Parts: sequence; structure tokens; C-alpha cells
Amino acid sequence: MHDPREPHFAALKRILRYVRETVDFGLQLYVSGTTSLVGHTDADWAGFPSTRMSTSGYCVFLGDNILSWSAKRQHTLFRSSAKAEYRGVANVVAETAWLRNLLRELHSPLSTATLVYCNNVRAVYMSANHVQHQWRKHIEIDIHFIRDMVTAGHVRVLHIPSGYQYADIFTKGLPSALFEDFRSNLSVRPPPAQTAGAY
Repeated sequence: MHDPREPHFAALKRILRYVRETVDFGLQLYVSGTTSLVGHTDADWAGFPSTRMSTSGYCVFLGDNILSWSAKRQHTLFRSSAKAEYRGVANVVAETAWLRNLLRELHSPLSTATLVYCNNVRAVYMSANHVQHQWRKHIEIDIHFIRDMVTAGHVRVLHIPSGYQYADIFTKGLPSALFEDFRSNLSVRPPPAQTAGAY
């Protein structure tokens, strides 16, 4: 507080301004004609400045509505972006497997594979390539888990360009226009306008 020009104080003011301008925003849910389960995942490799840990994030949609999301720092330091992205893929595949089981228990099983979109080509390739890689145990577990889900036909991991990767909003700073577009696609919007005579 002694020097208001410090970068962290400027960042705090920016956050408070954003909260003030979006205090009425909320998660809008809609009736959807489709029941497909779709996940988006991204990782900001070595993006945490003091430890160089990666941040991974994902969001899962059921039809047109966001159903689940997460953003957290990974606990393992990875030496390549592909490994950090692949850990993000493993996280969203685990989440979608849980959601598929929940839907089955609710007597609404899914008949199609869950689509998981990742913007790292190597991570997408690793999900389908059955060649054994010489990686550490924690990555090998992810590899076998994802490949089992792909082989069983429960999941398909596909590439998506970064400009359409909604999970980027959870892992890195974005230009204002892209941030607002992704926020809207995640169904975070201002409330609908009230009609005349509504209670």
C-alpha cells in the first residue's frame, strides 16, 4: 500500500474493476436438444513464475450447457509442454468418465463417445499411439488410463486450434475480445432482460 504504482496493486485494481462491472453476471442454463458430452482442456506449461509449475484447466459441456470446470496448478514439474498438456487431458478424461457413470446411474447413458479437445498436437497423438514411451511412472499411468478409455470407445481426443479452445480462459490471460467470447461460450452472461409486467 505504500507504493500504489507497484504491479500487484495495479492488478488488484483491475480485478476489482472487473468484479464491479460483472457483478450481475451468472451461469445461464438452457434446454438443449443434444446430450453429447464434450470436454476442452489446456495447460499453461511452466507458467507459474516462482516454481515453473504448470497450470491446467478444463471445462465439460453436456449438450450446450457447461456442467463441470476446473483450474489448478499441477503438482509435478514437467520438462515439456506435451507432458503438461497430457496431464490436463488425463484430468478431463477422468472427469468425463465420472460424469458418464453418473449419467448411466441416472438411467440416461450416453451412446456416443465423449469428445475431448486439446490444442497440443503431440498430446492428441499420444492418446492414440500405442508405442511405449520411456517416461516416468506418473505419465505412464495417464497414458494407459487414456488409451484404455479411447480403446473402449468412451473417449475421442481431438485437436482444436487455440482460438477455439475455451479452456484457455482457465489457464492464461487472454485479449479482451477473446476472453469475452469464451466467457459467453461458457454461458456466463448478464441476466436476460426483464419483460414488461414480469414479476
